[in-house]
Amino acid sequence: MTEEFQTTQYLTFVLDEETFAVDVAKVREILEESNITKVPQTPDFMRGVINLRGSVVPVIDLRLKFGMSKTEKTVNTCIIVVEVEMDGENIILGALADSVQEVIELEPQQIEAAPHIGSRLKTDFIKGMGKIGNRFIMMLDIDKVFSSEELAAVQG
Repeated sequence: MTEEFQTTQYLTFVLDEETFAVDVAKVREILEESNITKVPQTPDFMRGVINLRGSVVPVIDLRLKFGMSKTEKTVNTCIIVVEVEMDGENIILGALADSVQEVIELEPQQIEAAPHIGSRLKTDFIKGMGKIGNRFIMMLDIDKVFSSEELAAVQG
């Protein structure tokens, strides 16, 4: 069986009423939103850090990163802990989401190419648009959501 025809599992989550998905292989765990410690002099979308079993994990507000309003804490707010590959290194990040929905399986033919919105908008982190029934899900390439400069700022 060749790679192109493999069904892949994705974790779907909501940001500002839009559904996004990330490859389950990149997801470490899902946590309730806990005490996030603010870190001075970091970008707006960097909400702070959490202590994950003794490790310091930066927490990113994906809504802010994508130009939406700040994530407000609700009973459903959670932190999706993902592993991001950057320059051959694996970095553990927490991504704030309004809520996590479910794990879905998509076959390649259910994923359409990401829309081209002109060269000024950086959309290369959108792998494509998953189609389920009549709704679209934005498929994120989590490795490309952050630039190396942003990750350096977050790690610093």
